[in-house]
Amino acid sequence: MEENISEVELAYQILSESGKENPLYFKKLIREVIARKNITVQNEAAEISEIYTMINMDSRFQHIGDGIWGLTDWYPPETKRSRSSSTKSAKTAT
Repeated sequence: MEENISEVELAYQILSESGKENPLYFKKLIREVIARKNITVQNEAAEISEIYTMINMDSRFQHIGDGIWGLTDWYPPETKRSRSSSTKSAKTAT
């Protein structure tokens, strides 16, 4: 039952259901979490802020830009470019 899992787990489930082609705007995602958990919200801004913070701290979620969130599994890890020299130094130790 969705009411028995954490908000973050439910957010993960919602994004998984939406699929890679449909990342969600954070307010839509959080409002869906609130609706599925049947949370009575007295201060919507505080509830959104709390859930947003939990999602932001969970490495399974990835901010795509402009308030849009997806799952880290959907995107390949960024490769760090290293500057390796392919030429050897002309100097020799004597």
